[in-house]
Amino acid sequence: MNELRYTLLSDGSSDQALIPILTWTLRSQGIQIAIQPQWADLRRLPSPRRPLPEKISLSLELYPCDLLFVHRDAEREDHDVRLTEINTAVAQLAENGLPAIVCVVPVRMQEAWLLFNEEAIRIAAGNEHGRQPLTLPSLAQAEQIPDPKRILYDLLRDASGLSGRRRKKFRVEVAARRVAEFIDDFSPLRQLTAFNAFESAVDTIVDAKQWHHISPSS
Repeated sequence: MNELRYTLLSDGSSDQALIPILTWTLRSQGIQIAIQPQWADLRRLPSPRRPLPEKISLSLELYPCDLLFVHRDAEREDHDVRLTEINTAVAQLAENGLPAIVCVVPVRMQEAWLLFNEEAIRIAAGNEHGRQPLTLPSLAQAEQIPDPKRILYDLLRDASGLSGRRRKKFRVEVAARRVAEFIDDFSPLRQLTAFNAFESAVDTIVDAKQWHHISPSS
């Protein structure tokens, strides 16, 4: 094994922002070999509203991997409810010989995991040296914010320094997907219960598979 391939199955294309977080988490577990991420893009398939077990099967068929991350935002549901939904779907497919699977369930929305780094928000907004004051919520509050996506989008618009027409034309969705690319260290997220649960699940898989003992020259 000279590389680790993982696939992210998520609610929507904006959730590709999770990929740098997933890769960082794997690296933090001591994985040294190349990591090849891919996002399961099922948007062009007919009948897009498919049940989760079918989405998992399709993702594995179209994007084969060693590790599958299944993402669901908790939104208004309890974190454990979303975990149960994913685990139930996985259980229905267990006899098919699945790869390792990890649930990714941020409380509320994945944008809550992107609200702690002001520099990354400014860079993603295309105005790295801007001086517009930004008021980021504390990480202690991140899991309590009803709409973290709105907060992130507002921060990006403010950080852009744009006004008038240019502000209205600012592609905030694109900028939001890029925030995580400019963060080198996601360890502050360990203050969040949902991230700790996710990281613990990754640790369990990596330890069981002994991926952290594989050297690049193996």
